[in-house]
Amino acid sequence: MNTDADHLRALRPVLELRARLMRALRTFFSERDFLEVETPVRIAAPAPEVHLDAEPSGEAWLRTSPELHMKRLLAAGYKRIFQVGPCFRRGESGARHRPEYTMLEWYRADADYHDILADTKALIPFLARAAMGSTLLLRAGREIPLEPVWEYLTVSEAFLGFAGWDPVQQFDPDRFDLDLVDKVEPQLPREAPVILADYPAPAAALARRKPGRPAVAERWELYLDGIEIANAYSELTDPVEQAARFEEWNRARAAAGKPAYPRDRDFLDALEEGLPPCAGVALGVDRLVMLFAGADSLDAVLPFGG
Repeated sequence: MNTDADHLRALRPVLELRARLMRALRTFFSERDFLEVETPVRIAAPAPEVHLDAEPSGEAWLRTSPELHMKRLLAAGYKRIFQVGPCFRRGESGARHRPEYTMLEWYRADADYHDILADTKALIPFLARAAMGSTLLLRAGREIPLEPVWEYLTVSEAFLGFAGWDPVQQFDPDRFDLDLVDKVEPQLPREAPVILADYPAPAAALARRKPGRPAVAERWELYLDGIEIANAYSELTDPVEQAARFEEWNRARAAAGKPAYPRDRDFLDALEEGLPPCAGVALGVDRLVMLFAGADSLDAVLPFGG
């Protein structure tokens, strides 16, 4: 008869892989002059994104991301920062989702989403060598090289090719979300890491618009074997536009029957004082461990259920 102890003992090789990855992660950023920071897990005002629901905690919430606090550090003069720790999303469960998960985020001042992509292209092979001893990702009998070449597709290219329409030209939020999951993601190349870039501006919550192309936001996502691993932005630094977006999202949340969130005045005040041009990325650590371990579900790499 299987017991909880049997399950935990069987996971030791995966937990050792995860520990190697975590040590390497900190080495990578330390060698590149990033400062490791910690910000509150229990927060007064989540970003009011329509499709992300924060878990209530008394009169506050558990963070879905440390993003807003980390940007306040950038506004205070920090240049390169990173953080790894727990985040929470209400109602998320499944083979690749948990209501509690581990997120890595890093931010750079005087940078854009191309600079963050260069960081990421260096980080993923670095972690793979440390955790697996190889930069070949083994998935269902296939070898996926994690360097040197990554595929790069714009959202317009991917949707025109796989879904037959361009959401940048005529954005439909419901159709966009449905087609991304049902038509685009299943047809993304699997033989190399894939960057899906330049999202419709309404689908990029805290990203800045592309200069000269206001319908496009400077956002990309990284896919490994068709699984979304990371989400990056050139960050929006305009306090007026950011406040307007917060109000728009709260109206959309209310229209969807969801609670509105308080305005994060400290964050908006930091934007008013001046946030430098900057970029950042959020990377799902649990999913990366899952891929490196050759697993198809988070159940196979997390010792305790969520």
